[in-house]
Amino acid sequence: MFDLEFFDIKLDTEIIGRNFIYAEEVDSTNSVLLNKSNKFNDDGTVVLSEKQLQGRGRKDRVWYSNKEMNLTFSILLNDRDFSGGKINLVNFASSLAVAMAIENLYQLKIELKWPNDVLINSKKTAGILIESTSAGKKIEKVVTGIGINVNQTSFQGIYKIPPTSIKSETGSLVEREVLLAEVLNIFEEILHWIDNRPGEILKDWKARCRMIGEKISVTEGENVKYGIFDDIDDEGFLILKTGRRLEKIYFGDVSIG
Repeated sequence: MFDLEFFDIKLDTEIIGRNFIYAEEVDSTNSVLLNKSNKFNDDGTVVLSEKQLQGRGRKDRVWYSNKEMNLTFSILLNDRDFSGGKINLVNFASSLAVAMAIENLYQLKIELKWPNDVLINSKKTAGILIESTSAGKKIEKVVTGIGINVNQTSFQGIYKIPPTSIKSETGSLVEREVLLAEVLNIFEEILHWIDNRPGEILKDWKARCRMIGEKISVTEGENVKYGIFDDIDDEGFLILKTGRRLEKIYFGDVSIG
């Protein structure tokens, strides 16, 4: 079981996670926060569920997670300025917070893969899914869904990137309460950077992205592009270099080679 009192002791935030909902089972934590009928509007609200019936990642890919072994949660950001590509920075802030938390607590070397994967030893340990609601051209709510493989050590299915967990990499049982609190503590701090020093987010993210400078392929549906992973621009989009030409990539699956 998740010890809520122990988690609360470790949480050191002003807003993020102060409204905390714990659930045994939901369709998906993102859906809970995005569903207007649930009336969750407080900025920083966090929903943690032990089981998701329809847990998913990008492109509606299913996210499997064993009950009471991992962390599957979502964070609501409400009444904030998401203009000028800031919503993309929320994605980078989320994966960076997960990376920094794992580094701080378990001294593991983390690799970040564009746009939203967290890897340990080239194996996936966490993923991010950003969703939002809008009124006209204004983004009202942004929800960042985060799934972290924590204590699960066996994974069924076929994966493009082999999965791993923190326990698999350290050999030790992980206190989920400590890890979640650390992620939320760091996430709140990094959120301030979006307005004050957004370049710092991208700098720290790129420092953990080993693909930059490598030959890559970018797959989107049936379309595959090849080139050099040249850089990430100020809004977080991938810059692909093919010969002398630079192309901005907005989405796609990236692989080496």
